[in-house]
Amino acid sequence: MHSLQTADHIVFFIYFIAVATYGYYVYKRKQKKTMDTKDFFLAEGTLTWWAIGASLIASNISAEHFIGMSGSGFALGLAISTYEWMSAATLILVAIFILPQYLKNKIYTMPQFLAARYSDTVSTVMAVFWLLVYVFVNLTSIIYLGALAISSVSSVSFGWSIVFLTVFALFVTLGGMKVIGYTDVVQVIVLIIGGLITTYLALSLLADEFGYNGNILKALGVLRKEAPSHFHMIFEKGHKYYPELPGLSVLFGGMLINNLAYWGCNQYIVQRALGADLPTARKGILFAAFLKLLIPVIAVLPGIAMYVLHQKGLFQQEMMSEGVLKPDHAYPVLMNLLPAGLKGMAFAALTAAVVASLAGKANSISTIFSLDIYKKYFNKEASEKKVVQTGRIAVLVAMVLAALVAPALKSLDQAYQFIQEYVGFISPGVLAIFLLGMFWKRTTAAAALAGAVITIPISVLLKYLPVWTSGWFIDFPFLDRMTIAFFVVCFVLVLVSLLRPERINKHKEMKVDSALFKTSPGFIIGALIICGILAALYTVFW
Repeated sequence: MHSLQTADHIVFFIYFIAVATYGYYVYKRKQKKTMDTKDFFLAEGTLTWWAIGASLIASNISAEHFIGMSGSGFALGLAISTYEWMSAATLILVAIFILPQYLKNKIYTMPQFLAARYSDTVSTVMAVFWLLVYVFVNLTSIIYLGALAISSVSSVSFGWSIVFLTVFALFVTLGGMKVIGYTDVVQVIVLIIGGLITTYLALSLLADEFGYNGNILKALGVLRKEAPSHFHMIFEKGHKYYPELPGLSVLFGGMLINNLAYWGCNQYIVQRALGADLPTARKGILFAAFLKLLIPVIAVLPGIAMYVLHQKGLFQQEMMSEGVLKPDHAYPVLMNLLPAGLKGMAFAALTAAVVASLAGKANSISTIFSLDIYKKYFNKEASEKKVVQTGRIAVLVAMVLAALVAPALKSLDQAYQFIQEYVGFISPGVLAIFLLGMFWKRTTAAAALAGAVITIPISVLLKYLPVWTSGWFIDFPFLDRMTIAFFVVCFVLVLVSLLRPERINKHKEMKVDSALFKTSPGFIIGALIICGILAALYTVFW
């Protein structure tokens, strides 16, 4: 039934009031007469490690996971979990090697890093590009998928779902990073509980269908028996879905590049940790890595369960759209089967994921625009109050623009893979520019600018050259294209730096202190536990 019952409305209302009340409490607590930029954009010194970790996950998890990743679980199985599990390993690398560089050099935004290391030109080019991507790709796709999901499981229309999500996210975002960070703790609790409820329903249905009277442990065994092809993490060449997840590239190649760029060079992710001291930030990132291990349980398993049920003849019509099987319908179909009250909890979980992600991205848009565009070029003497006001206006404009564009995305299918592929057009170049800027002092501003300019053309050529030439060139899977693009951009950066060396400016060097790479015994133990769990998972499900 595509509607919410009275019990569902009560549960959702409790969630909404809880988030709103807690957000207002955080906003008013120790509020200064005038909120400065560090308070609004970074919540400097006020986020605890658990708030940082929860906020990282809340900003990351959205409708693309609940809807898109479940759809990919339906289509290709547990292998899609590699995006989550390899993220856990990547977060450890970011905490050890990349985060200390930002904190040591007092970096607040990614364009600021580029200006400090290279030049204002490189910084501004990338700032404008990031703003466009964040507004017209990230915000737009999240609003679209969120509205699609909400309208699929309730009586709220697609258009009003867009309005609701936009207004709710604006309410959270305008309070600044401190409000976002602490309300994200509530959002994460809700999305995990709600997600686990939907997973439990899927496994219970499976157990009932195979005569195990709701025994979900038996259902897990049924999954592996009935869908053995859906429990391989590494696809061999020739596999139907090899182009999406090409062999060992999901461990060492494009997947690592994709994750390092996302978790280490991404404003709306890194921003959560930039206002804390290094030990606190590292604990928060490690907490996020542990949470990442859990995400496939709430996002992928339901999709695999729906695949098995569909193979048994259930939900044939519900999974179709205009005569075509739509894997992304798996999660909404499951949610519609939940009893009253529980459906409200799952609905709240989905809303929490979308709103938290929107709020995080909108805050980062306002940070980049206010500090790297407005204050640098339009009003260099702007007061702290004026910059914060500008940031709030930027949030409003960005959200309205994204809401207006969102309906144009209705042609998306298997959204999660689609988003991953096209974000991969820019990730290799961004990562190359950042890594060489951090670890090779001879990298020049001209080289960084060249790398920024050629990244997208290289990715476009690798994708479309086989089509344009009727197959004369190898058609690489998109993760392999990312690997190739990354090394080509690195080669260009090194070549340009060597051919046109610049006088090394001490002010343009990043202060790299190897002592900062040392971690606490507690961090090391936590990292080893995560790596051990990952090794076990990939060994069992290879």
